[in-house]
Amino acid sequence: MHAGLLAAAIGTVAPLVCLSGVAAASPGGSRQDVTVLPGQTYEVTQTTRLHRLTVEPGGSVTVPSGDSLTMTVDGVETGQKLTSTNATTTAIVPGTYRGNVVLTVDTQNLVSWQNLEFPIRQALYVDGNGVEPDQSAFANVLGGWFDNTSANHIALLSTGEAYDGVYVNNGTYTLNHPVIAFRGNGRSDFIGDGAAIVGNGSSTRLVVNHAFIDNKGAVRSGVVANNGANVVVKDSFIRTRDGLLPADYVPTVDLGYMEQVPWMLSINGNVRATNLVGDNTNATYIKSMILSQGWGVLSTDSGNGGNLSAIDDYIANTGDEGGYGSYAIGGRNLNFLGDRINVGTYATINRGGQVYYGDSTHAAVSALNSSLDLGLTGPELASIPDRPTIVNSKRFGFMWHGAGTLSITGGTVVNSKEATFLDKGQQIGVTVDGSQGAKLNPANGILEQVMDNDDPGPNLVSSVPGRLCPMGCTVNNGVYTDPTGTPTKDASFDVTTAHTTDAVSTFSNITLHGDLYNGIRGNEPGGMFGPGLPGLNMILTFDDSSIQGVISAASTHHLVSPISSSNYQDLGEVTNTVAPVINNGVIVTLEGNSKWTVPDTSYLSKLVIGSNAIINAPDGRTVSMTVNGTPTPIVPGNTYTGNVELSVS
Repeated sequence: MHAGLLAAAIGTVAPLVCLSGVAAASPGGSRQDVTVLPGQTYEVTQTTRLHRLTVEPGGSVTVPSGDSLTMTVDGVETGQKLTSTNATTTAIVPGTYRGNVVLTVDTQNLVSWQNLEFPIRQALYVDGNGVEPDQSAFANVLGGWFDNTSANHIALLSTGEAYDGVYVNNGTYTLNHPVIAFRGNGRSDFIGDGAAIVGNGSSTRLVVNHAFIDNKGAVRSGVVANNGANVVVKDSFIRTRDGLLPADYVPTVDLGYMEQVPWMLSINGNVRATNLVGDNTNATYIKSMILSQGWGVLSTDSGNGGNLSAIDDYIANTGDEGGYGSYAIGGRNLNFLGDRINVGTYATINRGGQVYYGDSTHAAVSALNSSLDLGLTGPELASIPDRPTIVNSKRFGFMWHGAGTLSITGGTVVNSKEATFLDKGQQIGVTVDGSQGAKLNPANGILEQVMDNDDPGPNLVSSVPGRLCPMGCTVNNGVYTDPTGTPTKDASFDVTTAHTTDAVSTFSNITLHGDLYNGIRGNEPGGMFGPGLPGLNMILTFDDSSIQGVISAASTHHLVSPISSSNYQDLGEVTNTVAPVINNGVIVTLEGNSKWTVPDTSYLSKLVIGSNAIINAPDGRTVSMTVNGTPTPIVPGNTYTGNVELSVS
């Protein structure tokens, strides 16, 4: 389908209308044939139009220092690849290029990142003065028209590498109906080297309307928002699919070289549909379809603060590699209102974010419109339906490999094949309000799984092909091995008291069916990625809620061990055997008119029963309790502390 798109875009688009009142960087001189022989260097000092360019093996095409070169053939950026696997620069590869060949010479858009310099090339470069001709490859802009404030109905096509469509740097700009289709790898989605659209800088306000973006290639993202930009995407289609990484690429978590998701997250893939990076950056996606094959759809990464919001969107992973709908890090706020989310592994991975799932009510959307300066008009606000967020996951609901909070409200429904909440030894804060119909539906019957962090982390090595490693380079070749034996009690850790490092969940006005297990071992040495915890308590509060399920400390073990990159999807897959508390306290509080129906043996460290709360067993069965081995009646209004065992007969 998209090969047809390329042909149609090349063959039928209208001529480019250049900037009004600004001299375009249009090709000059007569068209000619140029052949670069082995050992020869052809230096292009100004934008040049050719009929044919032949570069033989050993020949090279260069531009003066400080300039960038972009080649287009019949309007398609092509022929340039990264000079090596870990390089940041591109060069024209040997071959013969015929047609309307344009060699555009521009001033470099040089971006520093992780002690590397990235000379980013782009079709349109926009700053506070508008479109800058001396940094734009206009020959790549097919059809439509643009000026210093907006671009309309333009098409941008690329089959090269590390090339951008539109790069807005501390400017205000609007893109209406752009069509962008890129094939070939990018270089870094932390700065948008290879992305279709980039908004960068705290003075940037970028609005994208009715975009069609279809990229295929490693780190060939659809939209990247960076360094305090405010990017608003409406009524758009964004799809990214994996590329083929070079055979000598070494997977890493070094941010300057990361072009593939760390498999230690139990997912795979090499392109994120979108990314939000830098400090205090905002990105909002409204009434759009956003798809990634694996890795992630709506990502946040390096940086702190800011907001990532999705309103009335369809968000999905399209492949079998596994992936996430969103990733929260760095104290960022993530808002999901009225979305449809279909993911391979997780709805959200949390490593330091505040995440909210709710309905797209007029009040909620209007509040974001105001606080995030979205600029939605009255008719646009009215066009957004009031509907709940629906999550469908082929594996888990939400996973924590860092501290973070999650709030589920409205009519949000979370359908997952495995645990709704998967906490890998982290401080979490979960609130679920079912008063407006929110539902949690784990098919395997586990609502919350607290377990040790099974991320083996990377290893440091002294050398990686094509890279300098003076302080060591990380390589994602760690192996996780399940610990054996029974953990020993850490006398310093109180399993009956709440700590700031605990896993805290509050459920109100909701009916729940499922089990909740705390499988933390505790009293273990720390590693690069933990846990190194003396212990961690699972603290559960039920307020005017009904829960039927086992709530217990557990001995938790992986189904498979060891786990490496070859069987990455075995991470998080565990079994639970209920067992008395050691360093994994379970503190349960029943408030209001809550009811806990206990189907089987459960071990707690503290039980608080409100005066109107009920603990019972399924029909035809009886629940009883011992505290520190002593049979004890279950009396509403009382608190029980110690080795609390509930059993059913």
